[in-house]
Amino acid sequence: MDEDRITGAVKQGAGKVQGAVGELVGDDRMQARGQANEVEGQVENALGGLADTIRDQPLTAVLIGVGIGWVLGRLRII
Repeated sequence: MDEDRITGAVKQGAGKVQGAVGELVGDDRMQARGQANEVEGQVENALGGLADTIRDQPLTAVLIGVGIGWVLGRLRII
């Protein structure tokens, strides 16, 4: 398991708690910071999952990257 997944899960949990406390005490700013930390944790967790996938299945990751590059090349966005 990637380190990013662990820290992401911790940030996500802490953000949920912070948002709930902010809602409980009526502090909109604390609630917003909690939601932001929760989203940041989700993103970090997703990046860790991507790193795990690349490490566990490098050929699949390369083929997906080539496929995405091919599709973007075919779009010919100028």
